[in-house]
Amino acid sequence: MTTFRLVPCSKMVPLSLRSRKAYDLTRTRQIRTKKANSDLRILPTEQILPAASDLDLMSSLEIVRLMNAEDATVPAAVGRALPQIARAIDVVVAGLRQGGRLIYVGAGTSGRIGALDASEIPPTFNTDPRTVQFIMAGGPKALADSTEASEDDTAPAIAAMKKRKPGKHDTVLGIATSGRTPFTIAAVEYARSRGARTIALTCNRNSPLERAADFAIVTEVGPEVLAGSSRMKAGTAHKMVLNMVSTAAMTRLGYVYGNLMVNVWTKNEKLIQRATHIVEQATGADHDAASHALKASGNRTPVAVVMLAASVNRSQAAAALKKSKGHVRQAIDIAKS
Repeated sequence: MTTFRLVPCSKMVPLSLRSRKAYDLTRTRQIRTKKANSDLRILPTEQILPAASDLDLMSSLEIVRLMNAEDATVPAAVGRALPQIARAIDVVVAGLRQGGRLIYVGAGTSGRIGALDASEIPPTFNTDPRTVQFIMAGGPKALADSTEASEDDTAPAIAAMKKRKPGKHDTVLGIATSGRTPFTIAAVEYARSRGARTIALTCNRNSPLERAADFAIVTEVGPEVLAGSSRMKAGTAHKMVLNMVSTAAMTRLGYVYGNLMVNVWTKNEKLIQRATHIVEQATGADHDAASHALKASGNRTPVAVVMLAASVNRSQAAAALKKSKGHVRQAIDIAKS
């Protein structure tokens, strides 16, 4: 008697064909999702601002008056998001204290704003450049060259994020005015799948990026003077938010004493003068004493501050800073004790 064995259909289909079908299915889903998310007409940031409908007929003074009036509405939009911004700062601080990183992700204007903030952190707070990073659609060359088409590519976003090996102590902050940028959404989704904390920064509520992240900061700035130009109010709002997130995080970590940049770089004459003045303000020392302490510290501003504030030598100040993980106020207390 002949015995027949049923073979699963998947085993009867060549591997190359199965892979192609899987790819086609994924691609179909991507296209459907893209179409569902591609209608920008419904977004508040894409609407026409009635006051600017005759922009091309206005004089220079009329244009700047209108722009100035609209720009004045941005702080209020940011103000309405302050609880979420504070939550983001707490998340970033908790991660950085455990050796994690803050990674900005964006495309076009949003990517450039993230890159700007990331690049300003090391000279301001003397941190490792790896502490605050950026991923931008099109790569670093997109900072100067227009590569806006790359914002639709999800594979490079995932590859760039994979390279950074995000984990539970990292915070990934995706920036997109529309909240619909495929590159940014893909990077955030991948980072979240690997355990990183994820935050969306957008100007439109209930966006795909907001849904992809753990939570969102939404700055509802409304229509632009130049319709759809996100480098204007939206860009200003997001620069304000990133200023708050990074500056407040570094302050909470102790890289600020009072409101002084006590970790500032001292890599040129101007910065040495600034550091000397900071040491004076932080400790009450006169100019000569501050200058002498800065030289004795090896031009390390926080070391000089701890030396003078706690009346200790260079090695004691450095040891206190190491014990406090760079927290200047705590290091002063440690050195005194």
